Amino acid sequence: MRTALSLLFLPALMLIACKGSDSQSPVATPGAPTAASTVALEKGAAVLQSKPPIGALNSYLDGFHFYSGDMKAQMEAHHYCAILSDDLIQCVIYDGNVAAAKLMGVEYIVSAKLFQTLPTEEKALWHSHVYEVKSGELIAPGLPDVAEKALMNKLVGTYGKTWHTWHTDQHQDLPFGVPQLMMGFTADGQIDAAMMSARDARFQVSSAEKRQQRADIVAPPVDPAANGSKSGAMIQVPVGR
Repeated sequence: MRTALSLLFLPALMLIACKGSDSQSPVATPGAPTAASTVALEKGAAVLQSKPPIGALNSYLDGFHFYSGDMKAQMEAHHYCAILSDDLIQCVIYDGNVAAAKLMGVEYIVSAKLFQTLPTEEKALWHSHVYEVKSGELIAPGLPDVAEKALMNKLVGTYGKTWHTWHTDQHQDLPFGVPQLMMGFTADGQIDAAMMSARDARFQVSSAEKRQQRADIVAPPVDPAANGSKSGAMIQVPVGR
């Protein structure tokens, strides 16, 4: 990687970013309403307990995934990320950006340098971020354009490995089934245009304008072993969704 990823994730930078428009979870929260005693316990824990791993989630990215082997099954994914090193980022993924959003899964992001150390069969589980960045599909809600572009310049050569554990796009009230491997889009015409337009309207951004703004971001070559489902192959846990 040409320069350190972490420079773009400095907490000071994130302080100038706004929350962004609310994105609600598509499923209702099951169970009885939260009892007053539970609320009291929660507030006490918030004051008394230290939560360093949660506090490290200081970066917000919004993009889209599809189920490996089923490109028609697509959904928006809200990523809250923490830097572990200049070459490794870990993100928790939600189906919205409000307090009631459901935790859908996780994504690990590695630099091209680390990706090259992986065996070929492992690389197939990871997706490249070149198209997500260059197309304007991936955004960092609330960041000024200059800061967001600089961030995307660092992410363009990275690779992600994503597992979803709660398939709320299927309107499941609970996390049924087995974890599913997710992939990222690699070319025009793959993503549901209406879904991306709805996201753009909600955040008051233009993916088309971001594509133009990022035209000068150098797109590194994509390792041919990545994007295992690009050929249409089904790479999943044996038990179906």
